[in-house]
Amino acid sequence: MPADVFTAPLKRPEHVGDDWLEPQQTHYTSEDDAIWNDLFARQMDVLPGRAASAFMAGLEKLDLGKGGVPDFKQMSEELGKLTGWSVVPVPMLIPDHVFFWHLANRRFPAGNFIRTRETFDYIQEPDVFHDVFGHVPMLSDPTFADYMQEYGKAGWKAMRYNRLKALGSLYWYTVEFGLIEEGPDDIRAYGAGILSGPTEAVFAVEAESPNRIMLNVDRVMRTDYVISDLQPTYFVIESFEDLYRQTVERDFDRLYRNLPPAFTYANSAIIDVDNVVHRGTQEYLLRGGRGSGAAPV
Repeated sequence: MPADVFTAPLKRPEHVGDDWLEPQQTHYTSEDDAIWNDLFARQMDVLPGRAASAFMAGLEKLDLGKGGVPDFKQMSEELGKLTGWSVVPVPMLIPDHVFFWHLANRRFPAGNFIRTRETFDYIQEPDVFHDVFGHVPMLSDPTFADYMQEYGKAGWKAMRYNRLKALGSLYWYTVEFGLIEEGPDDIRAYGAGILSGPTEAVFAVEAESPNRIMLNVDRVMRTDYVISDLQPTYFVIESFEDLYRQTVERDFDRLYRNLPPAFTYANSAIIDVDNVVHRGTQEYLLRGGRGSGAAPV
């Protein structure tokens, strides 16, 4: 890491090296496996018809529903044959520069732990279910897999320009909370933050409250986002080829030079350049969101 590039200080556990990789995957208990199975079953009740076709195909290709927390080694062998990616265990959220380095080398870092029954519905730090169930199936799609590698490569440039917030917004609105247009009036989710939770899986594609706007990279990277609640706005891509083209072919040096250090647009805003698929009522947000007990309508 160049000395003139700032990295957020995170205390590295003593048992991991500079790559932050765990020596091996956790040995999950029968209760851990039962939690995975229950989470999996809950998602499969809501995802058909709402999840992107590429995601559903990835679940099947990697056989993630065979029961219990998947074995990373076996899963990586199967994923490697498809797109050259692997899944590696990490103990916690890892520093940005390490995360980017793994992605650039086609390795996806996954949390080496699973939530408890007490945190079944919501866990603040991504666990193995969010990381593997939510993210890994999409890595079986060749174009999306290439996009993720290019995102990792782009991270170093963002750090040099001190524009990690802007690049983080792109990740948030694509990899975590992205939607794709699969046909007329057929919007589906491919973002892991949507696909790993039952409420947002329905809210993102069907509710009246949120905006759904066609992706514009410059606009997205100027847009704030909410971490601990349902999104007021989702961005929609035409295809994964469209996502790759809009990002990898964009001159990010020029973009970063013109980006302000703070976000320009609120997460609920619609602006004049937007290609709006659905103008949301924002009822859920206006009623106070999750903390107020508002219905996700």
